[in-house]
Amino acid sequence: MTTMYTDDDIESAVQTGILTDDNAVAFREHVSERRGAPIVDDEHFRFITGFNDIFVVIACLLSLVSLAWIGADTVDGWVGGLLCVVAAWGLAEFFTRKRRMALPSIVLLVGFVGAVVATAGMLLNTEPLMSHIVAMTPENQSADVHDFIFCLSAGAGAIAALLHWLRFKVPITVAAGTAAAVTFIVLLLFVAVPEATLWMNTVMFCAGIAVFALALRWDASDPSRRTRRSDVAFWLHLLAAPLLVHPIFSYLDVFGLHAGPWQAIVMIAVYAIIALISISIDRRALMASALIYVLYPLNELLNMYGIVSLGFALTGAIVGSGLLLLSAFWHECRRRVVELQPNSVRVLLPPIRNV
Repeated sequence: MTTMYTDDDIESAVQTGILTDDNAVAFREHVSERRGAPIVDDEHFRFITGFNDIFVVIACLLSLVSLAWIGADTVDGWVGGLLCVVAAWGLAEFFTRKRRMALPSIVLLVGFVGAVVATAGMLLNTEPLMSHIVAMTPENQSADVHDFIFCLSAGAGAIAALLHWLRFKVPITVAAGTAAAVTFIVLLLFVAVPEATLWMNTVMFCAGIAVFALALRWDASDPSRRTRRSDVAFWLHLLAAPLLVHPIFSYLDVFGLHAGPWQAIVMIAVYAIIALISISIDRRALMASALIYVLYPLNELLNMYGIVSLGFALTGAIVGSGLLLLSAFWHECRRRVVELQPNSVRVLLPPIRNV
C-alpha cells in the first residue's frame, strides 16, 4: 500500500510538534533524492490528488447550480444565490476543512464568493435599497447607479473572501479577495471621479503594481516555497500578471492595424525585460500573460512580408522553442541573472536552487 503525504500534511505535523523544522527539511530532502527531483518544484501548487477530486467537483457543481436554480425559480433570484452561499460554505466545512481536497476547495471558494457577489447585486437592485442608491448618485446617471451596485457587490465579495480565508485558509482565497477589493476600489474611483475612466490603463497598471507587491510580500515570507504561503503568492502573481502586462502593451498599441518592424522590436524588448523580472523572482506568470502580446505583432510582421499561411506557425515555433530552452535551463539562467544584480537586490530575491 502506497501512502502519499502532501506539504500541508508535513506543515501540520510541524505545527503540532510531531516533527521539528529540521526533521521536515531532512524528510523533504530525502524524498527528493530518492525521486531524483528538485526539493521544491519551481511553482508547485496542489491541484488534484486523484479522480475522486473531479468526482467531488462534479457533485458540488450540480448541487450548487441546482440549489440556485430552485431558489430563483420558486422565490426570487437572490434566494437562489443565498442558498448557493450557504451550501458552498457547508460543503467546504467537510471537503476543505476536514478532507483538505484541493480542487473541490477551489471550486467551493469560487462558488461561495461568486454567489455572495451575485446575491448582493440582486438585493441591491430591489426596493427600498435601489432608491437609496439612486439618491446617492447624480441624477440621470444610470451608468453610475449600476457601477455603484457592482462596486458594493464587489466589496461584499471581498468581505466574503476574508471570512472564508479566516475559516478555511484556501490559498486562492487571498487572490479572490484581492481581485474583489481591487474591483471595489476601482469602481468606487470611477463613480466618484467619472473622468478617471479615461485613464483606465493607468488605473489598471497601478492596481497591478499593488497586487504584485502583495505577491512579493507573500513570497518573501516563504523563500524556500515549502508552505501554503507560497501557494498564496502563486495565485497573487497570476492575478497581478494581466493587470501589469495588458496596460503596458495597450500603450504600445500591440493590436493596432499598422504593426511594423519597430513595433515588433519594441515588443521583443519589453518581453525581454518581463522575462528578466520573471527569472529574477522565479515566477513565470508574467511571461505567460505577455505571450499573446508578442505572438500577435510578430505574426503581423511576417504577414506584411508575404508569409501569410505560415506566419503564426513560424512565430509559434520560434517563440515556443525559445521558451522550451528557457524552461530546460531555467535555474542556470536564473543563477546568471541573479549574480549580475547588486547585493541589495539579491538579498530580496528567492534563493538560487541547486538542481
